[in-house]
Amino acid sequence: MSTTITDPLLVAREGAVLTLTLNRPEKLNSLDITLLTSLAEAMKEAREDESVRAVVITGSGRGFSAGADLTEGGRESVRRRLSLRYTPIITAMREMEKPVIAAVNGVAAGAGMSLTLAADLRIAAESASFLLAFARIGLVPDAGATFMLPRLVGLGKAAELAMLAEQIPAAEALRIGLVNRVVPDAELATATAELADRLAKGPFSIGLIKRALNQSLSTDLHG
Repeated sequence: MSTTITDPLLVAREGAVLTLTLNRPEKLNSLDITLLTSLAEAMKEAREDESVRAVVITGSGRGFSAGADLTEGGRESVRRRLSLRYTPIITAMREMEKPVIAAVNGVAAGAGMSLTLAADLRIAAESASFLLAFARIGLVPDAGATFMLPRLVGLGKAAELAMLAEQIPAAEALRIGLVNRVVPDAELATATAELADRLAKGPFSIGLIKRALNQSLSTDLHG
């Protein structure tokens, strides 16, 4: 997939690492139909391309993603958008047998936060923050958030984040296990590249480790 700097999704390849950059900075990378369609296609290609060994998803500008583009609310029902737009992305991120890293460069809100939860590892800039804002507008967290969040931070903390819809800074996200690492803003790109390169050069068993860990959430010790 070739892209230009004006495309809503930028796709870059460095060795075995594929980087996907949400590119609507004037809208805090809010997720419209065009961006979601491009992201689903890119995730599908990454999943199927054996030469891709690690995937990074990040945002351009000052935010990771503000979540769904609510200006498109009347064009598709919520159920249809979740089924057609979000489910293929989240499923590909969770099921591809290669590591997916979310490099959170700013605010990750709503469905944007859900994207970070679907990644295997999360590395955040010090200025990053996380917000499940759904309850503020009378909605239930979607795009897999209610499935993934309690598995990362526990049921009690997940309930707090989802019900109170309070924004938490990167340092707090690290403390509760929502992210794996926090680095200075200026070091995010380098730290992410180093982590992705390390994983991409690792053994193929990393993909099997991912599969085993994910399967452990729905089985017992005997399989």
